[in-house]
Amino acid sequence: MSFRPVFIAVVIGFALVIAAFLVNRQRPRVETAQPTAALVRASGKCAECHSQQQYSVVHEYELSLHARKGINCLDCHQPAQGQQRVEHKGFVIAPKLTAGNCRSCHEQIYQEFLRSRHAAPAWAAVYGQQSLTPEQVDFSERFQPGATKRPPHPFVALEGASSAQSGCAACHSVGKPNDDGTIGTCTVCHTRHTSSVAIARLPTTCGQCHMGPDHSQLEIYDESRHGVMFTAERQLLNLDAPPKTLTTRDMFVPTCATCHMSGLNGQKVTHDPSERLSYYLADAITKARPDYERAQANMQQICGQCHSSSLVKRVYTDAAKVVETTNARVQAASDIVSKLRKDGVLTTPPFTQPIDFLYFDLWHYDGRTSKHGAFMGGADFVQWHGNYPILAKTVELQAQAAELRRRHGRP
Repeated sequence: MSFRPVFIAVVIGFALVIAAFLVNRQRPRVETAQPTAALVRASGKCAECHSQQQYSVVHEYELSLHARKGINCLDCHQPAQGQQRVEHKGFVIAPKLTAGNCRSCHEQIYQEFLRSRHAAPAWAAVYGQQSLTPEQVDFSERFQPGATKRPPHPFVALEGASSAQSGCAACHSVGKPNDDGTIGTCTVCHTRHTSSVAIARLPTTCGQCHMGPDHSQLEIYDESRHGVMFTAERQLLNLDAPPKTLTTRDMFVPTCATCHMSGLNGQKVTHDPSERLSYYLADAITKARPDYERAQANMQQICGQCHSSSLVKRVYTDAAKVVETTNARVQAASDIVSKLRKDGVLTTPPFTQPIDFLYFDLWHYDGRTSKHGAFMGGADFVQWHGNYPILAKTVELQAQAAELRRRHGRP
């Protein structure tokens, strides 16, 4: 047999192998990197397809605490009671996850969440009580009186459904009622597939909703000493520390979650942020909450993990004075508008006259900002973004009221 044909065949074969290797090397890694046997088992074989289609989903899951504890995809995606069931690649899954899926392992956390203003009150603040069941309304009212039993916000009708859905509901959906009878979705704060406590601890996570002129907590935090230190020393903090064993060694600079929810140095962990709030700062006229003393003691215990009791008491005393002053100024503005309606000078529906918007901005933006700034260490927000615009708008309010009376002949 001639050696030449064999040599040519070997060269051609080798060239084909090299060519196949070079072509394969140009393919995306997500197509060529097959999931390990362990990952396939851990994920209920979901990764076999999803590593090709949505690699980020599989990778996020790989990084999660759920993966480290052997909780697989089907443990979370199996239909909970009352959820739609869909056949998918030989499995029965729920196409849309809610708190109903998370509660199978985290029932106590879900019950704490249900008692909070993040639950039904958040959704009712936009769409009112009619979008909730009577049972959901009654349950929420036991813990947050007056927050859920209410009509839709007038802006929903005035601004239109698209504005409410893409604007208001984007944040307030944290308390959206689900078809399975539960409230809310945990991934709003913890994100899908990572289910991350570290992400939930970030100020920017809370700041997705707690920002802007009507609840400028993120901007206030960023200005405060806490926020400045967090920006400088974030890389030194242990944001992944388990909630039940979190200490000031892990979080020696606080974030929103540290103060409002975390169990720092053995303190109680809670998913009801209002457990440590002593005032209704978001109201036009702020009042103490029904459990004022207990809530304030709970928050001051957290403050005391880093600060002296004398400093904590001084901050609370000064902030209470700001609340009192702001209340008086908002009440004076409210009295101007109320008297116009009582005297028959202002007879049109709310939010149809410039004076309606002026008063709303005064309490809803400036009043809230002043009060939140006082408790969160935002000096600029107490004054330039709070009390100063209140004073300026009060003068303008008085001028508009006088003009309305002049036009109606009722000085």
